[in-house]
Amino acid sequence: MATDANTPEPETGHEPSLEKPGKQVKFEIYGEEMIEKKVKSSGNSGRVYLPPNWVGHNVKIIRID
Repeated sequence: MATDANTPEPETGHEPSLEKPGKQVKFEIYGEEMIEKKVKSSGNSGRVYLPPNWVGHNVKIIRID
């Protein structure tokens, strides 16, 4: 199910997260800016710092490796 006009319906009929681990899937997204960063350790979690002008905006995170 699409959540907004910029998120298309999955073509395969199921969510990509249900795929086998390690199998890559193709994402096609539309946006304003893109930034590539390495996730840093933060306690029991990971953290990515983004520019201050992104505060209050929606982002989508895709793990690429």
